Amino acid sequence: MKLPSHASLDTPFLAIIEAARRAARLIPPAFPLSATVAVNPYLGHVTEDLAQVGAQLARAGGVRVTLPRAAFRAAYAKGNLTRDDLCAALELRPGLTLEALEAALNTDQPDPSPLPTVAQLAASVSGLDWPEIVAARIGAWAAGYFDQGQALWPAPQGRSAYDAWRAFASQDLTPEIMGLRGFCNLAADAPDTATLALLRAAEQLGLTAQSAESAAHRWLLELGGWSQVARWKLWQAELDGQSDDTVTDFLALRMIWDAALLAQYHDQIAVKWQQVVAEHARPATADRELEIDVTLQLAIEQAHQRDLQHRLSQPALVQQSARPGLQAAFCIDVRSERFRRALESCDADIQTLGFAGFFGLPLAHTPLGACAHDAHLPVLLTPAINSSPDTDPRTSHVAQITARAWRAWGRFKLAAVSSFAFVEATGPLYLAKIIRDSLGLHGKAAAEPAPKIAGLDPAQRAELAGKVLRAMGLTQDFAPVVLLVGHGAHVTNNPHHSALQCGACGGHSGEVSARALAEVLNDRSVRQLLVQQGIFIPDDTRFLGALHDTTADTVALYGPLAVHEAEIRRWLDQASVMARAERAASLPHAGQGGCNLPARALDWAETRPEWGLAGCAAFLAAPRAVSRGCDLAGRAFLHDYDWKRDDGFGILELILTAPVVVASWISLQYFGSVTAPQAFGAGNKVLHNVVGGFGVFEGNGHAPRTGLAWQSVHDGQLVMHDPMRLSVIVRAPAGAISDILGRNPQVRALFDNGWLHLIRMDDVGQLAQRYHRGDWQDMRGEGAVALGAA
Repeated sequence: MKLPSHASLDTPFLAIIEAARRAARLIPPAFPLSATVAVNPYLGHVTEDLAQVGAQLARAGGVRVTLPRAAFRAAYAKGNLTRDDLCAALELRPGLTLEALEAALNTDQPDPSPLPTVAQLAASVSGLDWPEIVAARIGAWAAGYFDQGQALWPAPQGRSAYDAWRAFASQDLTPEIMGLRGFCNLAADAPDTATLALLRAAEQLGLTAQSAESAAHRWLLELGGWSQVARWKLWQAELDGQSDDTVTDFLALRMIWDAALLAQYHDQIAVKWQQVVAEHARPATADRELEIDVTLQLAIEQAHQRDLQHRLSQPALVQQSARPGLQAAFCIDVRSERFRRALESCDADIQTLGFAGFFGLPLAHTPLGACAHDAHLPVLLTPAINSSPDTDPRTSHVAQITARAWRAWGRFKLAAVSSFAFVEATGPLYLAKIIRDSLGLHGKAAAEPAPKIAGLDPAQRAELAGKVLRAMGLTQDFAPVVLLVGHGAHVTNNPHHSALQCGACGGHSGEVSARALAEVLNDRSVRQLLVQQGIFIPDDTRFLGALHDTTADTVALYGPLAVHEAEIRRWLDQASVMARAERAASLPHAGQGGCNLPARALDWAETRPEWGLAGCAAFLAAPRAVSRGCDLAGRAFLHDYDWKRDDGFGILELILTAPVVVASWISLQYFGSVTAPQAFGAGNKVLHNVVGGFGVFEGNGHAPRTGLAWQSVHDGQLVMHDPMRLSVIVRAPAGAISDILGRNPQVRALFDNGWLHLIRMDDVGQLAQRYHRGDWQDMRGEGAVALGAA
């Protein structure tokens, strides 16, 4: 085949290239271990509904998008799923009958099988495990290519993924030793660019414009974590207004492998491969069994909403004074719900609020001793403000030198040349450390100096402070003490430790954001300027940064309290005891009342220091009064919002387009990790090995595992997360919500295609209307309200 140049690509070639790029965007990004955040594994599919996506993923990866029938059957037998729930689901997804759903509960469906690749067809006729060989050779190269400092002999940098792979593959004799003749020469003679290589491989494989996207999706899913790490590079590039071709580079090199195998085994597998290509060319459509499974999934989500309505129907009636004795603003993270409920029960004059844990500060923070900054904000946003520890520059310089010395010492311990000498010379000195660490006697690291925001004058700081306070709904009736409570998790021997930190802070602790905002709000010049915005903070009000340790359920305060210190600390300690006791009931071997939870987090062998956000199922944007005292079982994101104080509904738009989207990523990551752990889960923690500093292998390879480890969602006997699409409940007029969706089509697609449920709460706290593909339907069956109605 004579390949065209880039300048002369005609329509058929362009169609294949565009199909490959579309397939690349179906792959979710995998963030590095240093800042792991939850990612929606269906991110590229949100313009389609669950049934359509289920058909595509079944064909491309053998991936389920619901629980197996046995799980629905068990819920039905226990009464957690009822006939009324099935009927409610059928109203939203007509086409089936109640009898069909009930009959399906008594039958099981096998897991889907993906269409085979050429490597699988070649394995079936040769007796050689070509998929394993391909995965191993790609993994051996990619681990070095993506390395972030772990490798002692890192791969050369500065090349595209395709160029780097060609250099590797043209010297790698393993494929030829295993029986793939002439592969080194094939790699050396491949086209100079990944685009032309992809087109040549597509021609050799007989792909058409109609089959290319589905086939490309199949190869990218088979690449597993490698394609997701590559997709992250594209994600990061686009945040900076640029682009990146690493995903399609990986696709091209994977296609080269299959093209080579097809050439070698052509006579034996060509006919079968042509049949596979023909299947890829057909639209993927959901069959009746998949429609049943998706309807059952909807029914169990309706059951949860029914339970949620019951829980919200009995809020606590609390008589509070005009000015609370204590206010505490927590992150909306579901782990805060238990602690907030416990803290509020300590005294009627305690008021808690919910707000995204980066507290509205788009910070690029440079930690003490570091040379680069960390982004302390949701990954959907880009940093706009710089901060660093408020300390003497000489202290920072010494810290940098110390950090570099420790890194050099670590490399000396691990290097091939020096590691044996290190053990001989200093190994016995580490005996005390090993014993201390094994017993969990680590001690606590000293807190960093308070962060200081740089580059903003008083007027800019006041403008920022006003925006944050209005978004929090905290513009009047300030308590003498206002705690800004971020959250973090103190764990050890856990490669995914950042996944337990604050997702709104980009996988970092919320300490920096909380302390930085407290410093701004305690600034007298800022307070004076806030008066011009109609926000008066009393002189005796003090803001204090704090950190909720979610593994121990303790709260650390950063700074002294001016008033009521003993009382406030007693309240926090009392709430800690209650929260630990409640959480311990679901943790294996947690001990009586959860008294050993802090020690569990420091245990090297503990695979379940906490459940993270397992169980998350709802997002509530409403005044705290509608849920105060309601036991939401640590399953709800709670964002304070009062629409009557939101002129123009700008705050509501911010909530729906940022915190709700982040919460949906979290919810759907847990969903995918339970329903399709082989594709979207990280596997067994016990078998994890860190690769390149950016991910983990399960065992020795051959692709990183992404998503949540099985121990994060399973207690050894039972699944601890019920996979459900998030129910977003908003107390605001339907017209205002509809207008916001109309201005934000990407967010509207999440609701229109059923990736999130949207429910309007009325002013008496009832779940009144359900949004369904442009209409508002009365949840009591009183008809539908057109999009845009009040």
